[in-house]
Order: sequence, then structure tokens, then C-alpha cells
Amino acid sequence: MDDVAQFLRVPVATVYRWRKVNYGPPAARVGKYLRYDAADVRAWFKAQAAA
Repeated sequence: MDDVAQFLRVPVATVYRWRKVNYGPPAARVGKYLRYDAADVRAWFKAQAAA
């Protein structure tokens, strides 16, 4: 989560909030942890920049 927040230059709390409201890059739950695929995060970011 810290890596995603750092890459997007937002606070970690923002990434959690986005997840809660179904916004932001897709994540997968592995046990009790959320995992983000780096390629998915980059693709989401590029889509946001293009919009």
C-alpha cells in the first residue's frame, strides 16, 4: 500500500479511501492483505492522465 501511495504521490489514507468507494487502481485480497499489481497501477494512472 505504501508503494502505491508513493507512486501516485498521495497519502496512504487516500488509497484506503479510494478502495472504500470503489475508485483507484484494482487490488486483490491475499489473506488479510491487499495487493496491487504494478502494471495495473501504472495502467490506471495512465488512464487517469489521459482523461
